[in-house]
Amino acid sequence: MKKRLLMFEQALQKGEFYKAHEILEEIWFPKRRSAEAVYLVIKGFINASVSFELIKRGKKPQAQKVWKNFQKYAPLIEECENREELMHTKKTIEVVHERLSRKEQTYLSKR
Repeated sequence: MKKRLLMFEQALQKGEFYKAHEILEEIWFPKRRSAEAVYLVIKGFINASVSFELIKRGKKPQAQKVWKNFQKYAPLIEECENREELMHTKKTIEVVHERLSRKEQTYLSKR
């Protein structure tokens, strides 16, 4: 999982949000019905990348709705054995979210 999380983070940092989604989907999909905290956190991370892709496509209301799923599952990181790795990924997600928010504000102020 560590390797997949790193690949996910790299894709996010490059703005390859759909690719990031696909990277974690391979881990999550077989366990999608699991109630284990780690798989719910992964689901939240996938939702974060989907939210970023929606922002990229100009679909802010949908992006905000999906972002709430990330926020819902992120606190479960504390219940996971690999919480340090997951916290690192969460921080990367938050940095990308902030960067996208700043870009959007700059765009809106120029209109």
